[in-house]
Formats: sequence, structure tokens, C-alpha cells
Amino acid sequence: MTLAVTGATGFVGQALVDRAVQAKVDVRALARQPQPVRTGVEWIGGSLADSGQLRELVRGAEAVIHVAGVVNAPDPAGFESGNVAGTLNVIEAALAEGVQRFIHVSSLSAREPELSVYGASKARGEKLVMASGLDWTIVRPPGIYGPRDTEYLDMFKLARWGVLPVPPQNGRSSLLHVDDLARLLLVLVPGGEGVSHQVFEPDDGHKGGWSHYELARAIGWAVGRRPKVLHLSRGALERVARADRFLRREKAKLTLDRVGYMAHPDWVVSNMARPAPELWKPQVPTRDGLKATAKWYRDNGWL
Repeated sequence: MTLAVTGATGFVGQALVDRAVQAKVDVRALARQPQPVRTGVEWIGGSLADSGQLRELVRGAEAVIHVAGVVNAPDPAGFESGNVAGTLNVIEAALAEGVQRFIHVSSLSAREPELSVYGASKARGEKLVMASGLDWTIVRPPGIYGPRDTEYLDMFKLARWGVLPVPPQNGRSSLLHVDDLARLLLVLVPGGEGVSHQVFEPDDGHKGGWSHYELARAIGWAVGRRPKVLHLSRGALERVARADRFLRREKAKLTLDRVGYMAHPDWVVSNMARPAPELWKPQVPTRDGLKATAKWYRDNGWL
């Protein structure tokens, strides 16, 4: 079996490639920059805008796992290019090369597209997949954490300093360890009844998700601290986002677009959209996963 993978050098993509290699599955992976030689992985140089390279990527593959996407962009055009046009280009390559199986990594934010430009772009990407005529499955992960993640890294750093600002008090969200997500993506490859033409929302199994306070305390525990948790209003989050933009420019993690969905109270996965337990179950207990992530950050000089 050969899998074609986009986004293979990113946080989720690296975990997926690791899992596939362990399972003796050959991977053909798209990368913008030259990559080290790796057994079981064939690197294809290019981007989501390179139609010829995308056709080379998917040619002869049993399935495409489309992980690549834009999480942060300075303007709507950046999200449109990465999450909509890029997805369409991968779909067209699969159709041109006769590859029918297509697994699309979306985002829980696509459930509420009116809240952010990012969420709206992911929702449009989903619509393209659904209308493609391919044998598709869409996965909408919630907050993904684990080794190599940069999105939750600031929370770990702030927890070490003893003060952890979080969104408004009434919000709850689901979490998922990146290795559990990678396992799910591989499980979905064969498709079939109950899998094809389905939208899945996986999580860590924590009933009702995590309140912002619970998650902040869990991250504090992972780094050996008991941080003071500060709930910020939407207005306060917007002010912090402007300050982050001023200080870190394009590297800012908290953007005004993100504030739109961070202030939303319900980012808990739907019970009806969870994968069937006979298909997949999460294996990483979240507190253990957070502690292991903190250790990885420290061991690699990130924390």
C-alpha cells in the first residue's frame, strides 16, 4: 500500500508519517523543502499550488490523506489559498490520476463558519470534498496537542510563569492527542460502510469536554505548577491579540480571527459524530499526554 500525504512536514503530518512507517505502509509525501532520506518515505517537492507535483504525489496511491492547511494567515486570502484552493488542487489531482479514496483533515471550527475566516475556509474546503465524487471521509479534530505542537506551547510556557489567561469562563472544548489522530487517519484508509462519506469528530473521550479552567490546571500540573487562571472577556482577548500582533508580527499566535472562535462557548465534539468504538478509540489519557508533551518540550529546549 502507498499513501499520498500532504502536510507531511507539519505537526499532524509528522505523527501520521511516523505511524505509517511503523505499520510498514509506504508514504509518498509532499514537502516544500528538501527532506532527509527516510526509509518508507518518498518525498515529492512542491506545494498545494503545483498541479504537476500533486499529480506525481498521488499517482498510483491507494488513498490520499490531505492534512495540509493554513491555521494562521495575515488576511483572508491566505486562508482561501491554503484551505480552499489548495484542497481543490489536491482533489483535482486525485481525480486526474484515478485515486478514489480521499481522507480530508478539516477542523471543528468548520462547524461554525460564521465565527472566523479560518473556520469559513475549512467549511468551504469540506464542501469541495463532499462534491468531488471521490470516496471521501472528513475528520474534524478538536484541539490537537502533543510533541512538536506549537499551538499549545504558549499555554505551557505561561503555566510555568504561574499565570495562565484563558477564554471566557463558560467555554468548553474537546482535546485529542496527535498520535490518536494519526491512528484514526490510518484506520480510515480502507473506507467502506460506516466510514465512507462520513464526517467524524474524534476526541480524548473526556465526557463533556474540558472547561478552560480544567485545561489550564491540567497544563499547570503537567509542568509542575499551579497557575492562577485568568478568564478574559472577548474584548480583553482582542486587546491581547492586537498586542501579540504588534510584538510578534506574522508570528503572532493569538490573532483577531482566532478570538472569534476562542470566545465561542462550545467546542465539544458531537456525540453523534464520534467514530464508532469498534472502529477507533483514543488510547492516550489526556493528563498523561500533557505531561509527556511538557517533557518533550523541555527535552527539546522549547520550554
